[in-house]
Amino acid sequence: MRAAVTAVLASVVGLGRLAAQSQADPTIDTVIVVSRNVFDPPGGTPRFVAHLGNALHITTHPGVIRRLLLLGVGMPLDSARMVEAERYLRELGVFRAVRLDTVRVGERLALRVETADGWSTSPQLNFASAAGSTTWSAALVEKNFLGTATLVSVAYGRNPDRSSFDVQFASPGLLFHHAPLLVAYSNLSDGRLGAWSYGVPFYRTDARWSLVMDGEAANHRVLEFRGDSLRDSVRRRALAFSLAGGVALHATGRGYVRLWAGAGWRREDFDVVTGAASTYSGFGTVGVGVDAARVRYAVFEHLNGFGRREDVDLSSAVRLGVWAAPRAWGYSGRAAGLGPELQWQLGTRWRGGLGLLRGKAHGVFGSAGLDSGLVRATLDAASLALPRQALLLHLEGGALRHPKPGAAFDLWSTENGPRGFGAHEFTGTRMLYVMVEDRILVADELWGLVGVGAAPYFEYGGAWYPGDSTRLGGNVGLALRLGSPRSVRGDVAEIDVSWRWRDGLSGSPWALTFRRSFTLK
Repeated sequence: MRAAVTAVLASVVGLGRLAAQSQADPTIDTVIVVSRNVFDPPGGTPRFVAHLGNALHITTHPGVIRRLLLLGVGMPLDSARMVEAERYLRELGVFRAVRLDTVRVGERLALRVETADGWSTSPQLNFASAAGSTTWSAALVEKNFLGTATLVSVAYGRNPDRSSFDVQFASPGLLFHHAPLLVAYSNLSDGRLGAWSYGVPFYRTDARWSLVMDGEAANHRVLEFRGDSLRDSVRRRALAFSLAGGVALHATGRGYVRLWAGAGWRREDFDVVTGAASTYSGFGTVGVGVDAARVRYAVFEHLNGFGRREDVDLSSAVRLGVWAAPRAWGYSGRAAGLGPELQWQLGTRWRGGLGLLRGKAHGVFGSAGLDSGLVRATLDAASLALPRQALLLHLEGGALRHPKPGAAFDLWSTENGPRGFGAHEFTGTRMLYVMVEDRILVADELWGLVGVGAAPYFEYGGAWYPGDSTRLGGNVGLALRLGSPRSVRGDVAEIDVSWRWRDGLSGSPWALTFRRSFTLK
C-alpha cells in the first residue's frame, strides 16, 4: 500500500521521471571556507566608508558556516546538492553573496565555500503614510549577532490602531545543527503577545524526517472593521501548543514524498471588552496528510532588488491532509467535525521570464455541512526579456467563511491591495487584487552603496463582506525604488505617487505613500 501511494503521488508531481541519484557521486574530502566582510572588496564604495563599515561589522565565523552547511566531509556530492547548499546559505539572510565550488588535489575532492556578508546591523526608522493613515517604527536590528547568523531585534512602533514594543530572537541552529529557534514578544498598548518555535524541519530536499514544536500566549484586543469603520472590539485570550513532524517515503535532491502528522491544543476565547472575568475553553486537534514535490528553483537578478542573485521557488508541489476536531476534545455545535486541507503550487520558466500559480483551501465540515473555511489563489508572472527591466503581473483572490474575530481580509494591514488608500478601507471576507508594475533599473550600485530604480504601476482591487456593495478601488502611479546591494536581504523601499479612484472617495485623488516594495518569491 505504501509503495502504491508513493508511486501515485510521485507521478502527480513528476518524480517518476527523475533518475535515481548516481552511486558514483564523488565524496567530499575536505571543506574550505572563505568568509568575506561587507566591503571586501570595496568596489566603488569610498575607502573611508568601506574601512569604517568593515571595522564596525563582525564577519560571520567560518565555524558557523561549516555548522550550517548542508554538505560536509564524507558526503557524496552532485550538482543538485551544491545548488541546494548554496541556496540554503543565501536564505539565512546574512550574506549578500554565496558561491560554492570544488577543487581537486590529486584524487582528493575539496569543497570551497566563499561567502560575502551583508550589512546586518541596522538602526531602522520606518515610516509609511497613505491617505492620512500613518505608521512608523524605530528599531535596532542585528541579523548576524557576533557573526553567528543569529537575529536579535528590539523595536517600537505606532499605527492607527495601537503602539507596540517588540523583542525577537532567532537562531538557525543554537543547540543542534539545523534546528531553528524563534522567540518573539510584543507588549502592545492594548495587550501582550508571545510566540516561540523550535525543532528540526525538513531543512533540505532529501531530509528523512522533521519534528517541530511551537506555541503562543496572548491577551490582547482584536479590532474588526467594516467599510473602514470600527465594527467591533473583542479581547482575545489564548494559550496554544502544537507538535508537527513527518517522515519521507521518497527523498532525493530533486523531489520528495512525505507523510506528516500534527497535533495541537489551545485555549482561546474572544470576549466583549467589559473587564469581566472569562471562562476559558480548551480545544484539541489532530491531523495527518502527505506532501509531494518536484523541486525546482530559478536564480534571477533585478527581479526584486539590486545587485544580487535571487532565488525563486518554481517547484511543482501538492499538500493533502485532514484535521479532526471532535466534540470529545472540546469542540461543540457546528464547530466540531473534519477539516480537509489542500495546498498546491505550479511553477514554470521560459527564456526571460517565469510563472507561478499557488493556492490553498481548507475548511471544517460538521453535521450541518461547511462551518468555516478559506479558499485563496495567486498568479504571478514576470518578464525580464527587456534589458534592465522586470515587468510583473500579480493576481490574487480569496474568500472566507465564518472567520475568527480579526481574521478577515484587511488589505492595508497585509499590504496586498492598492497602495494610496488609508487604514482598513478594504476589509471583508472576499478579496481581489490585480497589480501590473514595470521595474526599471536606474543604477545597481551608486557609490557601491545604493541601488536606484523607478516603477510605473497599475493596481485594482479591494475587500468586502457578503451583502455589502462590492468595495473596490484602483490607482496608477510612479514609484521611486531604493535599496542596497550591501544589505543582507536586499529589501527595497518605495516612495509612491498615486492617482486613485473609488466609489465614494473623499479628499484629493492624489496620494503619497512610503512602504516596502512587493517581493515575488
